[in-house]
Amino acid sequence: MRVFPTHAASAGAVAAAFFFTLALAACSESPAPLRVVGGDATLGRRLIGQYQCGSCHTIPDVPAARGTAGPSLDRFGRNSYIAGAIPNQPDALGAWLVNPAAVKPGTSMPDLGVSPGEARHMAAYLYTLQ
Repeated sequence: MRVFPTHAASAGAVAAAFFFTLALAACSESPAPLRVVGGDATLGRRLIGQYQCGSCHTIPDVPAARGTAGPSLDRFGRNSYIAGAIPNQPDALGAWLVNPAAVKPGTSMPDLGVSPGEARHMAAYLYTLQ
């Protein structure tokens, strides 16, 4: 004797499969890059090259940015945290780029003399890295 699922059981299985599919789709989609008010990503990329951030980091589309002393920044815009502890938000990233030791005492990230305006542009570029 074959037992067939009831309509309610079938509907539940279909709903579960639907929500599981939605969850998988949400995990695979890239989040929209964070926007930095007043930031110019093209200028930010140039500033990152000018400040030689690539001597410590690998950074896409920045000439000679193949450093390995710091983490790769190739997917920086997807990171939840800056330096493993600071929520990755535009204001926090700007403060980090201007004065890393003030944000995370003891960090090995050097203070490069980046101005707040330059940091805004650099952050705009970093958030494009998905």
